[in-house]
Order: sequence, then structure tokens, then C-alpha cells
Amino acid sequence: MMDPITNSFRLMRAGWTILWNGARVVPADANIPAPLKMFARKEKKPGQESNQERLTRALTSLGPSYIKLGQFLATRDDIVGPDLARDLAPLQDKLPPFPMAEAKRTIQQELGQPVEDLYTELGTPVAAASIAQVHKAKVRKPDGSETPVAVKVLRPGIERRFTRDLESFLFAAQTIEAWHGPSRRLRPVAVVETLAQSVTIEMDLRMEAAAISEVAENSKDDHGFRVPKVDWTRSARRVMTLEWIDGIPIADKAALEKAGFDPKEIGQRLLQIFLLHAMRDGFFHADMHPGNLFVDDQGRIVAVDFGIMGRLGLKERRFLAEILYGFITRNYQRVSEVHFEAGYVPRRHSVELFAQALRAIGEPIMDKNATEISMAALLGQLLQYTEVFDMETRPELLLLQKTMVVVEGVARQLDPELNIWTVSEPVVREWMESHFGAEGRIEQAAEGAVSLGRFAGHIPRLLGQAEAAADAFSSMAEEGLRLDSYTVERMADAQARKGRMGRLALWVGAISLAVIAAAMVF
Repeated sequence: MMDPITNSFRLMRAGWTILWNGARVVPADANIPAPLKMFARKEKKPGQESNQERLTRALTSLGPSYIKLGQFLATRDDIVGPDLARDLAPLQDKLPPFPMAEAKRTIQQELGQPVEDLYTELGTPVAAASIAQVHKAKVRKPDGSETPVAVKVLRPGIERRFTRDLESFLFAAQTIEAWHGPSRRLRPVAVVETLAQSVTIEMDLRMEAAAISEVAENSKDDHGFRVPKVDWTRSARRVMTLEWIDGIPIADKAALEKAGFDPKEIGQRLLQIFLLHAMRDGFFHADMHPGNLFVDDQGRIVAVDFGIMGRLGLKERRFLAEILYGFITRNYQRVSEVHFEAGYVPRRHSVELFAQALRAIGEPIMDKNATEISMAALLGQLLQYTEVFDMETRPELLLLQKTMVVVEGVARQLDPELNIWTVSEPVVREWMESHFGAEGRIEQAAEGAVSLGRFAGHIPRLLGQAEAAADAFSSMAEEGLRLDSYTVERMADAQARKGRMGRLALWVGAISLAVIAAAMVF
């Protein structure tokens, strides 16, 4: 059970650290209680540090959990606002490395063998982040030769640290939902739970290895892209061994040109690969910043660090394809209908009025040169209408939009004249044809037949359940409602604790359950 005193103390300490560093996290014009005004943003004076620099220093000093929280909230400007999201965007996940002795101890405990038996050489850390650090090592191949590998090792005690801080974040989110009604639409508790799930996956390196394996399988036929190979025999929950990648950082245009590669072609390919993985596979690398992308000696883009991944269901992929296609063709009515069909906008709103709002987003774009248009900005503006039309936050779409921003930025660094629509059109068109053309209709019909067959197989069991339920309701009608002794005792305890209102609530609940059961059967 959460300890409100301990969690309040932790949050107060974090607030004091932010304040001490001079960082501001609340919009200047926000309507907030007087005690929180000290956190309101102020204009930067000449010669002063920016709020971005102060906030980065504060969160870094608070440790790994707050760095991750900051990075996560940088993708959620629907919650923290565009100014704070912009201040958080450059927050780097870098910390001093932990000692070699700790790394060796973890490797030996996880893999059950001495480090010397696993690796012919284990170097000092080449990169250290909030959750893990990476060492360059060597392993002996069956033919006796050596090959370089990357060894990722979790920080000692990191699970305990995150568990403690995530409990405080959840306590804060629950308090906000309980006391500030307008914030409930943003679902702060769900936001923290999403962060907790993401961090939990990141702290199990077997999950990252599995993500690499899945992407490798999905993309095995994708021209000009690959991922490192996983050494499963030297990988466990807190240790992962991968193929070492020697390549040119994707942002180094001069080095790419010197090696004989065309930066413009690489930029276009990167954007198409991202869209292909998001729309075709529904599984994409969600941390594609330049530090995680290299070009190997064959000109292939190689992605590393698969700790943060995004998933899109078929409904989300269809939504993405249709809105992109709808904006390209200026069919705002269809884009609006897609939102309602997907359940993103409640039915109480007008399809035509939402189409009008979409036109307000789309038409200004049509007056711009194609090289100035950003799909990420388009999706971002779309998501800004969430409050006006009571749309619930969609974390998977926000993660997609955040990754789009990064990918577009990298692609345009390589090709400043990149035409987003021209490059993405083949991927979107192929997906639309495969899902809405003749091939897609045949596939959907086959899936429908399978689902129907599966349902038919369950009919005898469903009929049996319905018959049993009908007998139970018939008996209830003839002999009255009977409760077992345990249920009666529980109801008596609750009645004693809560009095008359508690009794009323229990009976309302019992009657409601009976009505729901009857509706399901009849």
C-alpha cells in the first residue's frame, strides 16, 4: 500500500530540487494556486541560462527515473504543454558509468560463468545511460577467430530505484485525478502506468533482444536496412550481447559522401523504412535519433538500441493510412468519418463540424511548398483537437508522432529539399491497396470465415452457459434470490462498516449484476 507521507516527502524533495536549480515547469498564464506560482515560467533575461538548461540539470541530478520521466513527457505536449515539451526534448539519457567490477559481477551472476570464459576481452564502458551501459568486447568463434560484440549491462539496483520513484509518480497522478477534474481527461494515472510498463520492459534485456529479433524477421527482405544479430547464449535478463556495429553515424553527411553514399537517398530510405515498419508491421523503433542510426560499409541503415518500441494495432494503422491519404486528397469529410469509425471522437459530436476543424488544419498546409510540409506536425495539430472534441489520449499515436518528428528531422538534415509526400506516397498507397483493394478484401473475407468458424465451434458451450443461466434465473423467480454463506457474511461486514448507504450500494450493485446477466442471456 502506498505511504502518502513518504511519497509526499519524495515529491517535495523533487520540487525543491527543480526550484533550487531555477527551472520552471508551469505556464506563465496558468490558473494555479498561489503556492505553485513559484514554478511558473518567466522570461529569460540576457545572459541567463535557458529554462531548458536548468531543467536538464535538475532532472539529471534527481536520477534515472526523473530523466526517463522527462523524456517521456517530452512526447506528451497534450499534458505538459508545447513549451515544457520543447524544454524537455533535448534531455540526454547519459550518466557516469558504474565500476567494471560491478559489471563483471552482474555478467557472471546472470550467465552463470566467469567473464573470462564468456569473452576473450571485455573493455571499459563506451556508453552509459540511466538504465544500462555498453561495453565493447570480443568472443571466440567456432573457427578460433575473434569477433567484436557489444555487451549491455543493467545498472546495479536500478529496478529498486525505479520501483520507488514510480510509486511516487503514481501517487502524484492519483492525487491529481482525485482533486483536479479537468485533468482526468488526460488520464495521468494511465500515463504513469504506460511509463512504468515501458521502463519495466527496458529493464528486462531479454525483451529488447526479442524486439531486435522480431524487427529482423519483419525486415529481412527490406532493401538497405538491417539490425544487429543477438547472441542469445550470452544474453539474459540483465545482460545482452549483440553484434558490434562499425558504421558511419547517419548524421555525418561529409563522411557518408566521402564513403561514396548519397545522403539524400539515405534520408528518403530512412523515412520510407519507418513508415513501412509502422504501417506494414505495426511494430517500429520508437527512439530513432541520430545516435541510434548508422550506415554500414554496404550502405545499409543499421538501427541500434531497441529499448523503446512502438506498436500499432490494425485499427491504428488503418487510421494512420486513411488520414494521410485523406489529407493528401483534401477529403476532410472522409478523415472525419475515420475518426468516428475508430471511436476516437465520441458520437455525440458532429462529423461535419469535426471535418471543418480538419479543414482548418489542412488548408494552410496546401498553400505551402511540399518541402515545408511535415507529417509529424500534421499529426501533432490533429492531436491538439483532443480537448475540443473530447478525444481520449492515444499514447500509441503520440509515440508515433514523436518518432515521426525525429525521423523527419534526420531525413531533412540529409536532404533539406525532401518532399515528405512524394517519398511516403508509395508506402501509403501500397498499404491502402493491400488492405482495401481486391487482395485486401479476399484476405478480410478469409479472416471473417476463420472467425465465424471459431465462433461456431464455441456455440455448444455458449448454449450450455445460456441454458444454465436461464435455469438459474428461473429458479430465482420461483424460489427467490439465494446467496451463499460467504457472500452473506461479506455483505453483513460491509453493512456494519458503511451503514445504510453501504447497504443501498451493495443491493444496487447486486441488482445491476443481475440485470447485466439477464441482458447477456436474453
